Amino acid sequence: MSNNENKPLVLLIDDSIDVHRLLSARLRHEPVRLVSLTRGVDGLEHVRRETPSVILLDLDMPDMDGFEVLRALKDDQATNNIPVIVLSGLHGSEDKVTAFDLGATDYVTKPFDLAELRARLRAALRLDRLLKLLAERADVDGLTGLGNRAHFNKRWAEKVAECRRYGHALSLAMIDIDLFKKVNDTFGHPAGDEVIQGVARLLQTTCRSPDVPCRFGGEEFALIMPNTGPRDAEMVVERLREAMEQIEWPRHPDHRVTLSAGLVGSDSSCGDVTCDQWLERADQNLYAAKHGGRNRVVASDIQRACPLTKAA
Repeated sequence: MSNNENKPLVLLIDDSIDVHRLLSARLRHEPVRLVSLTRGVDGLEHVRRETPSVILLDLDMPDMDGFEVLRALKDDQATNNIPVIVLSGLHGSEDKVTAFDLGATDYVTKPFDLAELRARLRAALRLDRLLKLLAERADVDGLTGLGNRAHFNKRWAEKVAECRRYGHALSLAMIDIDLFKKVNDTFGHPAGDEVIQGVARLLQTTCRSPDVPCRFGGEEFALIMPNTGPRDAEMVVERLREAMEQIEWPRHPDHRVTLSAGLVGSDSSCGDVTCDQWLERADQNLYAAKHGGRNRVVASDIQRACPLTKAA
């Protein structure tokens, strides 16, 4: 990837070629990649292909004016957080109010002061970075650094949809720390947190790059394994379980901690099986693993009633 591709994308939508030339010259020393388009409809198409960090948007354009473009951007969940700086020759307060009501981040009137525009652009880029950071952290579990329940829900829905539509293999494991309450009660909550963090590190080192490990809640974890049937997924989770047995914990070196897992998967399309039905089957297998003696993996095919592995 080139240095230019690493720069934040600024999309200019303005029907004036003179404005394009002016901003191309005056922003060339800014750490941005400028893409210039003359029509609103072309701008919307470009946004769907590549999300810009900031949009500079003219209001007075033929065919589709800036208000229409702004309304379309803010009505779409995928684009409504993109900062938009309106560039307009319209000085009336009514136009400014309309632009801000539609979701514009800033409003600069033409002819604009270039130093001021650069400063406003930098502020919008900072806003974009902050919004992306907040969105990223909203999906991250604070204790483990893994994806949290919200992240799991989003990614799981995506993977089940792919499995149903394209026939991709898919597996899901629900993983629980055995007798976790005993760790907390005997050795204290810092020891419990240490175990949870240890499982997270184990997931990160044991899993393959396409896998999606998440903290589901408390001492329970979820592992999404795309393009992986239940037999192969069982081997992945078995490695995780075996590795957990070998860990020596600094706060309780004589007390080993184990994992139980319930796994369900499909080698092809899962048909009409819903996300919740997958979860329910994985939970049933986890329950079977717990009641079969703990420290084991119970796996099954989503299309079959019988498990691939026995709980006892």
